Amino acid sequence: MSDPIKHECGIAHIRLRKPLQFYIDKYNTPLYGANKLLLLMKKMQNRGQDGAGIANIKIGLEPGYRYISRYRSIDPEPLNKIFEKVGKKFGKAQKESTKEQFHSEDYLKRNYGFTGEIWLGHLRYGTHGKNGLESCHPFLRQNNWRSRNLVVAGNFNMTNVDELFDILVNLGQNPKEKTDTVTVMEKIGHFLDEENQLLFDEFKDQYNNLEITAKIEEELSVLNILKKSFKDFDGGYAMVGLMGHGASFVARDPAGIRPAYYYADEEIIMVASEKPAIKTAINCNYNDIKEVLPGHALIIDKDGGLTEEQFVDKLLPKKSCTFERIYFSRSSDPDIYRERKKLGELLVPKVLQAVNFDLKNTIFSYIPNSAETAFLGLMSGIDEYLIKKRKEIIIDGKPSPDDLDQVLSFKPRVEKLVIKDAKLRTFITGDAERDELVANVYDTTYEVVNKGKDNLVVIDDSIVRGTTLEKSILTLLDKLDPKKVVIVSSAPQIRYPDCYGIDMSRMKDFVAFRAVLGLLEDTGRSHLLDEVLEKCQTKGFEKNAPNYVQELYAPFTQEEISAKITQIVKPKGMKADLEIVFQSVKNLHKACPNHEGDWYFTGNFPTPGGNRVVNKAFINYMKGVTMRAY
Repeated sequence: MSDPIKHECGIAHIRLRKPLQFYIDKYNTPLYGANKLLLLMKKMQNRGQDGAGIANIKIGLEPGYRYISRYRSIDPEPLNKIFEKVGKKFGKAQKESTKEQFHSEDYLKRNYGFTGEIWLGHLRYGTHGKNGLESCHPFLRQNNWRSRNLVVAGNFNMTNVDELFDILVNLGQNPKEKTDTVTVMEKIGHFLDEENQLLFDEFKDQYNNLEITAKIEEELSVLNILKKSFKDFDGGYAMVGLMGHGASFVARDPAGIRPAYYYADEEIIMVASEKPAIKTAINCNYNDIKEVLPGHALIIDKDGGLTEEQFVDKLLPKKSCTFERIYFSRSSDPDIYRERKKLGELLVPKVLQAVNFDLKNTIFSYIPNSAETAFLGLMSGIDEYLIKKRKEIIIDGKPSPDDLDQVLSFKPRVEKLVIKDAKLRTFITGDAERDELVANVYDTTYEVVNKGKDNLVVIDDSIVRGTTLEKSILTLLDKLDPKKVVIVSSAPQIRYPDCYGIDMSRMKDFVAFRAVLGLLEDTGRSHLLDEVLEKCQTKGFEKNAPNYVQELYAPFTQEEISAKITQIVKPKGMKADLEIVFQSVKNLHKACPNHEGDWYFTGNFPTPGGNRVVNKAFINYMKGVTMRAY
């Protein structure tokens, strides 16, 4: 993506279903669980650069020994830093113990951390706010009763943090922060405490306190806790929770916005945000990797039993995030690979029109590296077009042998025109610094273009701000002296903010929104801005308020907005003609038929909170407020 947006966070959860000694004996190492977690997280490292964290719980350890371990890091390469510390811990254990002790579950659990059966990992991209260590997952809520301890990590954003905060206050709590991580953690923790107390009250006249503790750990209903905790949540989430006595859960939002997958066999349960990570870590068949259903939770009990239970009403239709398919998730997932290729293929008719069907004088390329798969699809589609044209010429034109040679030997021209030669993370800087940096992120290949004659078609996976196009890529390409430059986006126009975890929250950041502002002024419709502002202020926060910002886009076609975007991003002094081509929403759904979460493009948010957020984001824009709307 030429305008980088922040990746989704990544979750990883492992439950060893047999005692640790089983894995020590079978695999000749006490590091089996740690190694599997490292593999899971390494294969999702694209999902987190602001920090990482892991946690581990030992099951059945007697009182007097530490049974929860946690490491978090915001250092450069945080994942490496964390597992280096874990490795040193095991290296120390190997030096300090005999061979028998190092291969003894009882000895290791009593003396060393990260020797438990339950693992949790998190890779963090901070969408907003602080990126300090205390913002890193997993979060820990401690208690002297094992079944009241809670460890939580997730890929989520809530749209109704203020409401959740007020609920906690009305419960009698005094939350230390008004953030979704704190409110989510404390709400689950409250009902975990309540469930413990209910069971204690039920058993107190039948058993002594030691017996009650054991009964609570056996009878604790994770499903009841989730039903009470999550009923007020509005947002996208894939969340993992561990409880100190050995139970855990993986909860997915009712619209299926955030992804979660799992694999289970007799030895292990493995959960991750992406399928390829599980495939690599356990080398199972892809068909054996299941998707956690929207509104459902995987619940793993103290003994390793696994069930999938519905804990909130599903929101239909399912609205899983299409950006996962376009950009976030690795294309090594076979379904995502096919979908991205299809996105490129479906752009062929628009591309051919943009170059006036002059393939002889057209060079094809892509923005590295995330657009590569869509580029392959685009070229596959061009090949299919050429096959049809050859048939027509041969059947209808009856060419001479020389002409036939030319027809059969013609191939589309492909070159690597755009080179990403600096690993500059422009999205973590302020606005002023970003403009300065983006100009230096890319370079180009010279002396491959016929000056003044060739068209350049360059595909990107999506266009958000247009900053990098304007400040870097188009200027570089224009230096090659092409006749025309066509920038192709495999995603539709990004028109609306996201409020479920992606760092796209301010209206003014979207080049499509800036284009509509220009069109409103050009066509004498600027009064619509005040009319929409009035609706947003007076009715935009009602329970079932619509997305009033859609009214600003309604007067204009996709082609009109694309043409205005072309004007906006075209650098001053650019000599070549320029055209920006976007995917249609219809073709997006054709390429990704099982993933309908398209609110960034259509404004059709899957939860009521989404409409309230976009209305507030527009109010913020009109008032010059730069803070996020949720």
